[in-house]
Amino acid sequence: MDNKLYNNYLEILKTELKPAMGCTEPIAIALASAKCREVLGSMPTKITAICSGNIIKNVKAVLVPNSNGQKGVEVAAVLGAVAGDSSLGLEVISKASDKDAEKTRELVNDGICTVKLKEGVDNLYIRIEESNEDNSAVVEIVTKHDNITYIEKNGEVLHKQESILKKEASTKNLLNLKDIYEFANTVKISDVEDVIQKQIDYNTAISEEGLKGDWGESVGKTTLEIGDDSIRTKAIARAAAGSDARMNGCALPVVINAGSGNQGMACTLPVFVYAEALKVNKEKLIRALILTNLIAIHQKKYIGDLSAYCGAVSAGSAAGYGIAYLYDESFDVICDTLTNSLATNSGIVCDGAKSSCAAKIASSVNGAILGYEMAKRGRHFRPGEGLVANKCEDTVKNIGHIAKEGMKETDIEILNIMNKNIVKDEK
Repeated sequence: MDNKLYNNYLEILKTELKPAMGCTEPIAIALASAKCREVLGSMPTKITAICSGNIIKNVKAVLVPNSNGQKGVEVAAVLGAVAGDSSLGLEVISKASDKDAEKTRELVNDGICTVKLKEGVDNLYIRIEESNEDNSAVVEIVTKHDNITYIEKNGEVLHKQESILKKEASTKNLLNLKDIYEFANTVKISDVEDVIQKQIDYNTAISEEGLKGDWGESVGKTTLEIGDDSIRTKAIARAAAGSDARMNGCALPVVINAGSGNQGMACTLPVFVYAEALKVNKEKLIRALILTNLIAIHQKKYIGDLSAYCGAVSAGSAAGYGIAYLYDESFDVICDTLTNSLATNSGIVCDGAKSSCAAKIASSVNGAILGYEMAKRGRHFRPGEGLVANKCEDTVKNIGHIAKEGMKETDIEILNIMNKNIVKDEK
């Protein structure tokens, strides 16, 4: 692999695999609000959160960490203003106290924050407007959860950034299954060990918490209670348990993938469980996780960070890819695993972040493991069967096209149902 491509893949990993606490969408709102308050110079008396439908969808029903059980856009925006530190990035409200949570509850109940829906913008769009008697400020985040593109104070533009989509496309367009496989096999472990070890440490910790505590509907626990003692059951349960905790207010951070903590856990925790059971060495585990992370990111480059397509499917299928790698399967068997998984689970829709995300992760990981068990026996879905193409790479593209383009109307209908009472921003 030439140096340019090698360094490109390293940059993708370092850019995409970063720590975040809670569901990423409310955290992004809190980040924008915290930055806005810092620009304002003091606590606002009025906050307006203007967001795309996909942002509102993913914030509506998920608990905001360190909020003492509160949900919604208003809570994320107000807690960010009350206790956020924008220098912490996607861990912006990690230092919020119980006192801050109760102050947030009071301000939300007093109506300090207004939420508006913005149409015709990027699926990931957040604009926070804050004001008090002395000053006003505006902060926008677009395309990526921590990508602050616009800052304004008292009508003066302090920062304006062009879209990062072109830059991202030029970087991720180099991703392909064959080169990802080669990179995973040849990368210097010292170049990737820190970021992967952090992912292992963070994601296993929140998974363990999900199994210990009573978080949400306890999908992970339920999986263990009704299942056998197999690796498969444990892999499904561990991935689901992390989401149980994360979707229901656990303040432990995770290392995300493609902007999502659920996807970060879905593509890595099953691989970790299998690696433990198989007693593979640390280098083999790291290489398998490099593979799964890049395969998940590769799929999302066609889909986008937010859409009507459930990201647990792309992440879960990537886990199957990594599990096959741990068993030293051939490249063809590994690709058949991915094809089988995508052909099975690609109809799952995203109707927002919430407790049931854990169940969707469980279904996706289960499908990925089934896909591997079929592939290693020489069984795989054939070209022309639905979206399955002659090559696995083309199957990935087909699924991505349906997820991004074909499901646009689905996304609109989901948003219409979920956001009936949200006021539209007419500006």
